Amino acid sequence: MWTQFLTQFNVSPGMDTSMLQYYMWLPVVLGALLVGFPYSISITVQWLLGWPSQPGYKKYLEALKPRRIYSLTKVVLGSLTYVQYGRLALQLKLWYKSDQNRKHFEKGITFGRRGNKLDLYRPPTAGSYIQVPTPLVVFLYGGAWGSGERSIYCLLARQMAAELGATVICPDYSTFPQGNVLAMVQDVADCLIWAQENAQEFNFDKDNIVLIGHSAGAHLCALTTLFLIDSREELFIKASRQRDIAQAIRGIIGLSGVYNIMDHYKYEQMRAVEYVSTMHKAMDGVENFPYYSPIHVVRKISQDKLKSAPPFALLHGMRDNVVPVESSKRFSELLSSLSVKVSLYLLPRANHIEVVTDLMASERHYYHPIYNWIKQEYNKFTTNV
Repeated sequence: MWTQFLTQFNVSPGMDTSMLQYYMWLPVVLGALLVGFPYSISITVQWLLGWPSQPGYKKYLEALKPRRIYSLTKVVLGSLTYVQYGRLALQLKLWYKSDQNRKHFEKGITFGRRGNKLDLYRPPTAGSYIQVPTPLVVFLYGGAWGSGERSIYCLLARQMAAELGATVICPDYSTFPQGNVLAMVQDVADCLIWAQENAQEFNFDKDNIVLIGHSAGAHLCALTTLFLIDSREELFIKASRQRDIAQAIRGIIGLSGVYNIMDHYKYEQMRAVEYVSTMHKAMDGVENFPYYSPIHVVRKISQDKLKSAPPFALLHGMRDNVVPVESSKRFSELLSSLSVKVSLYLLPRANHIEVVTDLMASERHYYHPIYNWIKQEYNKFTTNV
């Protein structure tokens, strides 16, 4: 029998036992790599971030489906490419902490009903003899509505202030679980109120504001502006004050933004990340997706109110596998059909993260192409005041 077993695996009875062990262990090792490794990764990620919303033991059956395991493992391994930004992360962390750089910005200014903080960056001309109020840029970072902080974007804000000759504000907002998306919109509105109340002290034009956001930040730029135009009661701001703020917004620049939450949820389902993502949690469940979708909200606003909407400029990388380029394309088409001014720029070969990290240092690949486009759109907004 032993001889027959060896013959089955093309092993002669006199073959070295080490070779025999090799033949026997190879399937075990391959099985561990092809099955054990991806299952370990997926189970760990779902245990940390969220199981499928199925009742009882069914959530584990759903979590262990081969398609979900394969897709989720692929996403996790793809995120390892972010390691290449480690040097940039260290660079910005050191820059933000250095006392020598405090001359460029005001750090940790408190604003709003929740006591959030913002940083304010001055343009290079801030120390010149002639002090003409500058336009104001408010930059909102992304992070899937569940992560991010203003310090990470210090180099971007500094470069943006220099490139645009503007004062740049980078505020924190109540990311999930500290708040839902409505709370985030309220925080952005509070930041704009702070800007109008403190413009003279920091020498910027309170009626000449441009919003720029990346990913979830682009979504919040669009949604906040539309809520202000529509004078939403849930902002708990007087309607007259909301109109004043909306009129001060001269334009919105969205970088790789999410504008239809249901479409993006379907994309998350395709990638098997819909349960580990913070999006549906921050939106208070699938039933609220229309309420939080700019592409849905803009359809509900009356034509009279929509006439006061500022122009939009949308940029998206063609190789974005986090937020598909169709997000900006469809929003642009809808805005155009509603007679809202909009421009769309698709950046070849750029992915989701490059669109924002490459704005942090002039030697990065997409720095000049993106800033050239931003300056072009920004000048359209600010010269029509």
